[in-house]
Amino acid sequence: MTGGRGQQGFTLIEILVVVVIIGILGAVIVPNLLSRPDQARITAAQTDLRVLASALDMYRLDNFQYPSTDQGLEALVSRPSGFPEAKNWNPDGYIKDLPTDPWNSPYIYERNGRDYTLFSYGADGVEGGEGVDADIPL
Repeated sequence: MTGGRGQQGFTLIEILVVVVIIGILGAVIVPNLLSRPDQARITAAQTDLRVLASALDMYRLDNFQYPSTDQGLEALVSRPSGFPEAKNWNPDGYIKDLPTDPWNSPYIYERNGRDYTLFSYGADGVEGGEGVDADIPL
């Protein structure tokens, strides 16, 4: 028996409404997804800074002071020369390799009297900046 039913399907208006909804969702979600790699790099830099800080603390426990600015973070990998002398330097070192930040730049280490400053310049590689270009302190 054939009925008087017509074909059923979506109208043009229904399809346009769905396309607009998908467009709105895309405009909201895609920027959030694209910003995640930058946030992951910032988190990786913060993790590296904490590891370096722990290694610097171990160095200080063994040698009674932090390496000088001139000796730098390399003092954590190989025995430093110069002043202050590392009399009790651990022959195995304090870290295996000296990391670079997620933007492939060296971490910045400066000894300030009895303390130190440790940070990354961020994505732009220069002091200051905002957002992903901001400096990342310990």
